[in-house]
Amino acid sequence: MSEHTDCCFCAANMDEQAKYEQIAQVIDTYKEKEGSLIMVLHSAQQIYGYLPLELQKFIADRMGLPLSEVYGVVSFYSFFSMTERGRHTIRICLGTACYVRGGKKLVDALEEKLQVKVGGVTADKKFTLEVARCIGACGLAPAIMVDNDVYKTMSPATLDSMLNQY
Repeated sequence: MSEHTDCCFCAANMDEQAKYEQIAQVIDTYKEKEGSLIMVLHSAQQIYGYLPLELQKFIADRMGLPLSEVYGVVSFYSFFSMTERGRHTIRICLGTACYVRGGKKLVDALEEKLQVKVGGVTADKKFTLEVARCIGACGLAPAIMVDNDVYKTMSPATLDSMLNQY
């Protein structure tokens, strides 16, 4: 369950203009299809890493949509980010079972270890630290997700071993 696979931003080494060109190609492919905005936003976030307001304006203009519609979708869905993200996302579960079994201690320990507050990105851009209300792993509490990997029965003492995989 905790084997690590690299998270890949396929455009990680592209310059900004090349990223915008790739996003334009995605938009041109899907803009005539009804309900394609979410698909375009997912692709744009994968290419660019996040969805800053300038990129949202570009998408809105290119798709012939009002910026308010694009912004509304981006700000509504939690899987879209308007701020820069780390290469890996760490989510500490704070659902009832995880909280009771030490989830808050994990948050405190990770904030100290990574020198970042919840919602922030580490200085080396390696990790984004988040909390989740429940990740559906109550029997494994306290649990942490890194990207798509779930780590069970975590403690502050086991964090280094988990982090070293990334």
